[in-house]
Parts: sequence; C-alpha cells; structure tokens
Amino acid sequence: MVEAQLHDFPSLFSLEGKVAVVTGGSRGLGLSAASALLQAGASKVFISSRKAAACDAACKALNALPNLRPGAQAISVPADGATLEGVKHLLAQVSAQTDHVDILLANAGATWGEKFDTHPDSAFAKVMDLNVRGVFNLIREFAPLLQKRASVEDPSRVVITSSVAGLGVGTLGKQGTYGYSASKAAVLHLGRNLAVELGPRGITVNSICPGFFPSKMSNGLLDMAGGAEKLAKANPMRRLGRGEDIAGAVVFLTSRAGAHVNGAAIEIDGGALWQKGELHLKL
Repeated sequence: MVEAQLHDFPSLFSLEGKVAVVTGGSRGLGLSAASALLQAGASKVFISSRKAAACDAACKALNALPNLRPGAQAISVPADGATLEGVKHLLAQVSAQTDHVDILLANAGATWGEKFDTHPDSAFAKVMDLNVRGVFNLIREFAPLLQKRASVEDPSRVVITSSVAGLGVGTLGKQGTYGYSASKAAVLHLGRNLAVELGPRGITVNSICPGFFPSKMSNGLLDMAGGAEKLAKANPMRRLGRGEDIAGAVVFLTSRAGAHVNGAAIEIDGGALWQKGELHLKL
C-alpha cells in the first residue's frame, strides 16, 4: 500500500509570487477572483476591461487590501478583449511589465436579452465575438508568456468563466439570451480542446460555471424572474452565489492543489442545474 505523501500542505493553496492576468476584472466575479489571487500571494495581478476608469478604480481598491504580500500589486491594463487588436494591445501592456504569466483568467463576457423573433444578428455576433472568439484569441496570444515558466510540476493555468447556461437551457422568452447560452456552451468545449492541446506545454485549461450571482450583468434577469430572494429560496442551498464561492474555486484551480485538474468544468450554482426548471427561465 502506497502511503499518501502531502509535502508542505500549508502551501497547497498558495499563489506566492505568481503573475496573473484577469480580463473582465474591474467588477463582479472577475474582481472577486482578482482579490482572491492577490490575497493568496500573487505578486502581480493585471486587471483588464474596456473602461480605463473602471480598471483604475478596481486596482485602487485591490491595492488597499490589508493583507497583501510586500510588493504585491494590482495593475490596470485596459483593453477591448472582443477584438484581436484589443487582445494584442493587452499582451503588449502586460509584456512591458513582465516576461511571464502564470495565471490567465478569461473572465470578460457579454450578454443580450431579446425575444427570439426580433433577436438581432448584431447582438448575437457581439456576444459570440467576446465570449468565444475573444477567449480563443486571448489564450493563443498569451500562450508564449504562459509557457515561459511552465513545468510538469508547476503548470501555468488558464481558467475560463463559462456559465451553467452553457450546460443546460438558459433564459428564454422576451429576454431570451440565445447567444449567451450558445457562447457559454461553445467556450466550455473550446476549453476541453485547449486542455488537451496545451497540457503537453505545461498549461492547464479549466472552466468555472457560475449560476446566478447578483451582479450588474445578472441583476436585470434576477428582477424579471421575481427577484434575488425568490430565486434564492428555490435554490437547493437556499441562497445565490457569493464572491467567495468564485474566489475559492479560482484559487483551487490556480494553486498547487489543482495542478492535476485539466479540462474540467466546475459548476458553482448550489446544485440548481440539477433541479428541474431552475435554469429554464420563461420571462
């Protein structure tokens, strides 16, 4: 019988000295994840979104956290992740300040609610461009920096923010999110393909699938579905998601604890996906 060997367990979830890039990191789930990365020991966390003012404000808040490692900092790098030019601009900003990246959180995303009969082509294209094409471009462009210090023992990490809407039926009706649901299913499968492609290069690729978390993106749907309190009571865990739920999953996947997890999709929804009718909102 082989004895379990857990060397240096206290550092199992440490991100000491790691360099991370978080797209869509200026608010919501991305900001919660960025906060967790810094507090787990990351030395640099680059915060990106389209709006420079939002990135600056997020970094100011993050850098004021009381328990960061000496010298740790959040750095504002605004860019439009929906275009290849924007991704290349982001890469240039990051490359000017570091020669490697250990963690890439592809979190930027968009949605659009409109009934099926009038759902505009431009909206569908906008959502797919950012949520799928943008993620692929981001990972491809950052692969050289991710490979720089990657190894079998300490792989670099990519975490994609998908959604439970990519695992089941999303929102239908007058505020149907057809492009969003399709994009989140597509990016999950993209992640599985890239996990196999990039694993030999020392890069893991995993996805997180949040359910309903009160946020700027979801608050409209929450209100139309009867409010956060109503949906919380219908959830098997009797609550909606919190920032710390995302934070814990991201730290697990990016720390030594998650080093052998590759191609996974972690549902963070309290079990609502498996509760009949929970995802299928008819608004």
